[in-house]
Amino acid sequence: MNSKFTDVPPKSTDFSMLDYDCAYIKGNKVRMSYKHIENATQAYNTALINRGWRRFGHYYFHPICAGCNECKSLRIDVNNFKVRKSQKKAIKRNKETEIIIQKPSLSQAHINLYNKYHSYKHEQDDWSHRNIAPREYKENFVDGAHDFGKEVLYLVDGELVGVDLIDILDDGISSIYFYYDPDYLNLSLGTYSLLYQIELAKVLDLPWIYLGYWVDGCKAFAYKPNFQRQEILDGFPKVDEISDWKEFGIPIESTVKI
Repeated sequence: MNSKFTDVPPKSTDFSMLDYDCAYIKGNKVRMSYKHIENATQAYNTALINRGWRRFGHYYFHPICAGCNECKSLRIDVNNFKVRKSQKKAIKRNKETEIIIQKPSLSQAHINLYNKYHSYKHEQDDWSHRNIAPREYKENFVDGAHDFGKEVLYLVDGELVGVDLIDILDDGISSIYFYYDPDYLNLSLGTYSLLYQIELAKVLDLPWIYLGYWVDGCKAFAYKPNFQRQEILDGFPKVDEISDWKEFGIPIESTVKI
């Protein structure tokens, strides 16, 4: 969907935050533009995500950083995706993994897993970390889901080991956030969750997986170009403008179609 949005948009409160330190480029500052939308529709959500916005709860946002344009939006071309041999291993490792798709929810298991994952990333990759409270989790990942927001739960022997927050759009799936139990690194759940999104998009006949932002050279995003073929969007066009996505990356030779 690269067409203009011509419907009446839902009511929103627009604002921006003060600058803060960038987590992706050392020494840079970030400023975000926000829309707070209580009654977002799937069509309007699609139009915003298609133009580079992201959603947490009722808040939609994209960067408007002074002097920097390094955050580019990526999306996977579902119909032309080819899986790497190494990614096929993740599928085999998760033959016994149980998957449940439902509305985003909140439980102590969610909170414990989220905090365990972020504590691990703090130790391994120097992520900033503080334990999330149930109210904050609800505001970020449960509120604002309406009919289009879902969570994909991954369970091993009945234990929650991964949570993937997604939106089902008119033209694809938006990857919001994924976290997992670091005790199950052998399952490659991050890779497997994206492969599952691709299979889900095929079942729903949706052509795109929206991956959020990519910053060249940033370790946190290094996995994203591994899912080819892809398109990239430079900038954040308005909903009454056409979004100009372009092919990104070179198709991988040692792949097989799934």
